[in-house]
Amino acid sequence: MKLHEYEAKEIFKEYGIPVPKGFITSEKVKEIDGPVVIKAQVLVGGRGKAGGVLFADTLEEANKKIQKLLNSSIKGEKVEKVLVEEKLPIKKECYLSVVIDREEKKPLILFSTEGGVDIEEVAQKNPEKILRYYVDPQGEFLPYMIRGTLKDLGLSSQEIPKVADVIYRVYKIFEEKDATLVEINPLVITEDGKVIAADGVIHLDDDAYFRQDYSRFEEYRKRKNLPFAYVELEGDIGVIGNGAGLTLASMDIIKEYGGNPACFLDIGGGASEDIVKKALEKVLEREDIRGVFINIMAGITRCDEVARGIVDVLKKHPNVKLSVRMTGTNEEEGRKILIENGISIEDSMEEAARKLIEMLD
Repeated sequence: MKLHEYEAKEIFKEYGIPVPKGFITSEKVKEIDGPVVIKAQVLVGGRGKAGGVLFADTLEEANKKIQKLLNSSIKGEKVEKVLVEEKLPIKKECYLSVVIDREEKKPLILFSTEGGVDIEEVAQKNPEKILRYYVDPQGEFLPYMIRGTLKDLGLSSQEIPKVADVIYRVYKIFEEKDATLVEINPLVITEDGKVIAADGVIHLDDDAYFRQDYSRFEEYRKRKNLPFAYVELEGDIGVIGNGAGLTLASMDIIKEYGGNPACFLDIGGGASEDIVKKALEKVLEREDIRGVFINIMAGITRCDEVARGIVDVLKKHPNVKLSVRMTGTNEEEGRKILIENGISIEDSMEEAARKLIEMLD
C-alpha cells in the first residue's frame, strides 16, 4: 500500500525526522508565509516532471497554482489535495531509501549525494556516488555504523552526524512500520546546515495489516470499502478477472501480447451485476486507461450478470476499448447481451488479449 507524501511526512515527524513547514488543502488558501512549493498528492512516480510540483512567491500566485493542480490529473490520477510547503534554501540534494534486497534477503540502505533525480539515472551515470549498505535483520543498526562511509561520499564533518541520524530514523520506520520501501528524494541540506526531508515515499506491506493500524491512511480506507480485490499498477490496460489465479494469468497474457496491466482486479466468485459495474467503474476512474481486458470463467458467477454490468457501464463510457472472454454458467445468455449491445466476445483469453492489443495499436 502506497502512502501519500503528506502521510509519509506525518510518520517522519513522529520519528523525529525534520520536514518543511506546510499544510494540506483542497481549496484556495488565505495566507502563506513566504515563497512556497505546491505539490499534487498523487500516488504516481515522476510527479515533478509531469507538472505536479509548482512554485509560488505570492498568495495570489499560490492560489492560481493550487487551483490549476486541483483541476488537473497527473499521469491519469485526479488531484484531490495539494501539499503547500515552505520553499527551502537548498545547498545540496541527497537521495535516501531503504528497501529489501531479495537476492541478499536483507534490508538495503541506498544513499547518494546526487539527489533530486531518479536513482536509476545516478546508477547509470555515477554509480560510484551511491552508497549501498546492508543491514543484518537479526542485529541492530545504529548511526555510527554508517558514518565512515558517508565521509567517503564527500559530506562534511558537520553534515555526517545529521545525515547518519536521519538514515537511522528512516531505517526504524522501515523496520517498525513493516514497510517495503521508505524513500526521501531529495533529502535536503540547507544553506544553514539543516537536514530536511523535502519529499517522502512510503510503501507498506499489505500482509502486515493484522499488527499495524492502517485505518489512518487514505488508500486503506478506500480499499476497505471495495467489494473486490484491487491492486493498482503503472500500466494502461485494466485487467478484471474472477479468481486470483485467473486474474494473474490475464495480466500475464496481456504482457505476452505487448500490453502493460494497469491493475489487478479480482471480482471473486458469485459477483453480481452491481459488483461488476463497480469494478469496471473503478478501473475507468483513471484517465490514462487505454483499454480493459475482462476474463471470466463462470461457476457460481453468472455470465449474464457480468454482461449486464459491462453494458450498463459502457452506456456512460461508450468510447472505451474493451475485450471480453467469458465462459461457463449462463454463457449463451451473457454472449447474447454483449452482442446485442455491440460488444464482441472471444472464445479464448489469448484471442481476447490479442484483439485488445490490436485495437489499441
